Amino acid sequence: MTTGLKEEQPLGRIVVITSGKGGVGKTTSAAAISAGLAQLGHKTVVIDFDVGLRNLDMIMGCERRVVFDFINVIQGDARLKQALIKDKRLDTLYILPTSQTRDKDALTKEGVEAVLNELKEEFDYIICDSPAGIERGAQLAMYFADEAVVVTNPEVSSVRDSDRVLGLLASKTKRAESSDEPVRATVLLTRHDQARIDQGEMMNVDDVLEILAVPLLGIIPESTAVLRASNVGTPVTLEEPSNAGRAYHDAVARLTGAEVEMRIGSERRPGLFQRLFGRTA
Repeated sequence: MTTGLKEEQPLGRIVVITSGKGGVGKTTSAAAISAGLAQLGHKTVVIDFDVGLRNLDMIMGCERRVVFDFINVIQGDARLKQALIKDKRLDTLYILPTSQTRDKDALTKEGVEAVLNELKEEFDYIICDSPAGIERGAQLAMYFADEAVVVTNPEVSSVRDSDRVLGLLASKTKRAESSDEPVRATVLLTRHDQARIDQGEMMNVDDVLEILAVPLLGIIPESTAVLRASNVGTPVTLEEPSNAGRAYHDAVARLTGAEVEMRIGSERRPGLFQRLFGRTA
């Protein structure tokens, strides 16, 4: 028997990809995670919050297709649908680029909230690619988040800065201010290099987790595949199979609630014999 009442669809989840320190692979991770979610069939949009620097559209390979951007939508110069760019490889993936010519003040809390509320009606996941640090753009990227992926390298300065970001997530978000369930934070450890850890040049995973005290989403090994994918404008999860790509896929699965064994993999550099014969391990 039907009641005649329309069943309400659940609203999309807002996930901020953030870090305290620059250069840790945050935008690369935002691209990989959003593409991985779309590959699983989730309708996903990834938003660039880094006003003035704008790198996401390059990593996603759509920089020549940008006509309107996030700031145009906030300021009423364009409708959201005009600014959204549909990925050519995945039907369920969209990109919302930002402006290279405006400054951070162009982002307003009211404007960001209006855009996110509209996106939540249509998308399963809204991925917010935050600028590094704790300034205005970063704080607005995390303010409305339901979940946060804190990207860090296994280095003392990166982990320390990530700990500060976790403090902001616990105190300076809409959920914290309204005493709702807190933002669910996880850590994504990038550029993991076991050889450097063994030599004492990097922190081991246990030490990182002891300091940050949040669940581990994934361990991304140091890999030339990540740089190669970024250079050709393709998320590493859509590139040729690699240890890094597989690690991102595992992280995406965990983000959606799947139980996936944590693997630590690193790509070995081919030796002279292997290079001569065109074989890599």
